[in-house]
Amino acid sequence: MNTPDDYFFFLSHKLMGEVINHMEGGARSVNKKLPIGIEFFSDIRRQGFYYVDKTMFIKELLENRGKVNLFTRPRRFGKTLSMSTLKEFFEIGADPGLFSGLKICEEKRLCEEYQGKYPVLFLTLKGVEGENYEEAGNILAAVIANECVRLSYLADSKKVNPADAAVFNRLMNQTANRTELRMSLATLMRMLHAYYGEQVILLIDEYDVPLDKANDHGYYDRMITFLRGFFGDALKTNPDLFFAVVTGCLRISKESIFTGINNMKADTISDRRYDEYFGFTDEEVKTILEDYNLTDAYDDVKKWYDGYRFGDADVYCPWDVISHCDKLLEKPDAVPRPYWDNTSSNQLVRHFIDLADTTTKHDIERLIAGETIEKKITENLTYDEIDKKADNLWSVLYLTGYLTLDRKENAETCEYRRLVIPNREIKELFIEKIQSWFEDRVLKNQNSLEALYRALYEGNAEETEKILNQQLRSMISYYDAGESFYYGFLLGLLRWKRDWVISSNREAGDGRSDIQICSEDGKRGMILELKYARTSKELTSLCDKAVRQAEERKYADPLVDDGYEKIFICGIAFHKKRCAVKILKLHGRV
Repeated sequence: MNTPDDYFFFLSHKLMGEVINHMEGGARSVNKKLPIGIEFFSDIRRQGFYYVDKTMFIKELLENRGKVNLFTRPRRFGKTLSMSTLKEFFEIGADPGLFSGLKICEEKRLCEEYQGKYPVLFLTLKGVEGENYEEAGNILAAVIANECVRLSYLADSKKVNPADAAVFNRLMNQTANRTELRMSLATLMRMLHAYYGEQVILLIDEYDVPLDKANDHGYYDRMITFLRGFFGDALKTNPDLFFAVVTGCLRISKESIFTGINNMKADTISDRRYDEYFGFTDEEVKTILEDYNLTDAYDDVKKWYDGYRFGDADVYCPWDVISHCDKLLEKPDAVPRPYWDNTSSNQLVRHFIDLADTTTKHDIERLIAGETIEKKITENLTYDEIDKKADNLWSVLYLTGYLTLDRKENAETCEYRRLVIPNREIKELFIEKIQSWFEDRVLKNQNSLEALYRALYEGNAEETEKILNQQLRSMISYYDAGESFYYGFLLGLLRWKRDWVISSNREAGDGRSDIQICSEDGKRGMILELKYARTSKELTSLCDKAVRQAEERKYADPLVDDGYEKIFICGIAFHKKRCAVKILKLHGRV
């Protein structure tokens, strides 16, 4: 199944031709398809999709490569597309026409020396997951089998060792044992080297996904033991290896998985060398919007999807830019929204918040308010270490794209770094996950909830205020939220009272009340009117104003008409993590 992690460097809508038309007023429009669901370079080029040229990545890699090159970037920043581009450039028998007109073709000497000259082994491990070790191993076996099918000509070649050919057939038929599977990369590389007489380029995409899933499901130790051998046999002092490129989200500690691989060269989001090759630069985004006559959307796109800092480059998330442009082509008045919200790495935010202490909550509030926080960042981690201490969790949020460096920060020289939320999209995701977390937390605190319900039912303003203030202090909030945040907060608390009928924004009297509560026993009716105070000094006066507004506009009239024995008007004013409550007691018709 195709995934959207890799729709990087391209954009389009409907296939109308390959030309750029000059439209009235100088605007341009590109008549190409938008490759939703397309993840490979060859498909993008053959089928005429829009492509932002990042092929000079090949030149820079060749000039600065190590024997083993590890690139870590967040999900959906084009790692798989970059890897498939390398495959199509280096592999013997690949179509050189795919690169026609691209920047790398200007490097004549380099193309003559390297293009189409090497056997390539290419695996993506993004789908290797399972609820147990055996299931994950079976999926990995299927991934290896698919690559064997692509290389099936090796099975009958007289150039390869017959013993290797026998193992190859078992790998292709998924009947190999675990030892043969563990050594499969080394076996395939040995066969390719023998067949072509050239060392092999090994490409492994999303190498850390199996570890992430194993950690989630409790078989991390078994998986890391397997992968240590799987990668080690292929990457450590292997005479069949020309060079390897490995991508992932996190840089897993060398001691845990890459033991003995002393020739690894790692590039993370803190490094400068390849900073602009993963993500869209500002100029590239402007060009995309111009090509699609969407320049009016630039400010929104920048506010929502820019803000990531890789090395010295400020970049946008490619998947977000593409997704929003697609929406705009379909619906010109489409508003920006989070497109990252269905990524598996969102579990990291939930996990982080579940473990948050008071200091961590305060730091998250500062981030949501647009402030920076200073934290120690560790770029070498193991998945089983992530939740051992708070610094590791901050590091994970930074490395996975939920936080980025303040623009004034020097990424390569600072151990402690100033972190910020990169853009509006990630801020919205933080807020959404925080609200979801809080609802779950409320469910676990039934005693406090029942005390709140009892205080409201009895019209006890003092006790209601006390309990709400306790709840506010224990939660993560954000200071610029306004009345709507507290409105959602209160509805979240009330909806677990199963024998109350809760109505919100209901037409009543001469207006609409914020929240109306009717007890199932017919004895109590309550009107809750909410206000947001800009300062704590306003709390009392705004409580009075809320009650007066509900009384003057006759919000309680429907409750009076329904004959409730007692009716309360409750005015609540909020400011940050404080609130004030005033309750006016009315009598309904008996």
